[in-house]
Amino acid sequence: MQRAPTVSLLLAGLLGACASPSYVVLLHDADGGTGRVEVRGAKGTQVLTHANEGARLDGAKLPYAVSAERLQKDFGAAMAARPEPAEQFQFYFLTGSTTLTAASQALIPDIMAAVLRRPAVDISIIGHTDTVGSASSNRELALTRARAIADLLIAGGLKVVAISIESHGESNLKVQTPDETPEPLNRRVEITVR
Repeated sequence: MQRAPTVSLLLAGLLGACASPSYVVLLHDADGGTGRVEVRGAKGTQVLTHANEGARLDGAKLPYAVSAERLQKDFGAAMAARPEPAEQFQFYFLTGSTTLTAASQALIPDIMAAVLRRPAVDISIIGHTDTVGSASSNRELALTRARAIADLLIAGGLKVVAISIESHGESNLKVQTPDETPEPLNRRVEITVR
């Protein structure tokens, strides 16, 4: 299982007249990294580069540390409502078939668990092949693999709000190879659960 890349979370607070001025806070992303945010306002520009660093929306004040207590008070409800980060899974196949490898078959419970953690599920399923065979037959095989995975998940009880199924065939290789090269890492279906 692999988490999809995420962007650092930025929270903006528009606080009432009796509270402090509106501000933004930069948080860690799901992988623990932190991005960079530039806040431009009528009174200046400030750059946030550290987690839990805030700046007023008018740009008048240098960036400042925002305590966990203040974050919870001002943004607790918004943070609690955040959806689960997207998760990515990759299934691998035996040459020229829709038969999963044993390791890939073992991933099915992980996908079902990822789905069950979400109240409204959006799944994308993209089929890929290696370069053995014609490009047109590989597009069809990749689509067949993607549909087989979708059918497998639906038969296992998957209920989704949105599902997209597509084929990249041999056009998006994980491992670059010449034509007619069998490569197990290219024979895959990538699934993203959001």
